[in-house]
Amino acid sequence: MLSGCGRQARVLRDSLRWRSNRIDRSSRFVSGFRYGYWEREARGLKLLKEWLSPEQVAQYDAKSYFEVTGCHSGKRYRISHGTSMNIHELDGAGRPLAGWCFAPQGHLVAGDAMLAQKIALESDERGALAVANRFSVPTGRQNTLLDYRTSY
Repeated sequence: MLSGCGRQARVLRDSLRWRSNRIDRSSRFVSGFRYGYWEREARGLKLLKEWLSPEQVAQYDAKSYFEVTGCHSGKRYRISHGTSMNIHELDGAGRPLAGWCFAPQGHLVAGDAMLAQKIALESDERGALAVANRFSVPTGRQNTLLDYRTSY
């Protein structure tokens, strides 16, 4: 008979099994990390959802991301399921402007890493972005310089 956490872990494992992009594959190189992985993942997501607002929980359940507001600038950030390169700064229309990569030290499951990112952006946005690496994201806008055509 499985405990409640064991049942949650099995459901989570089965839901993520066929989505290879949802699990950080680098964890397979960390000694002893795979033992009890699904139980840790379930506990991490449970803790994350306890900290999310009802709107954020609904957003995460529907789309595997949630949005937060930075405490200093008021900018909106989208935190997607994952442990790194999973934060996007949004424009007024909700489109990604830039990506940010920062994570707590250690080998944490996605729920714990996303919770740390949420707390960092909501309580010390400047400090979090000061240590983050910025990366470009596809905007979906056509590059007019590359599309420039001349007629001869």
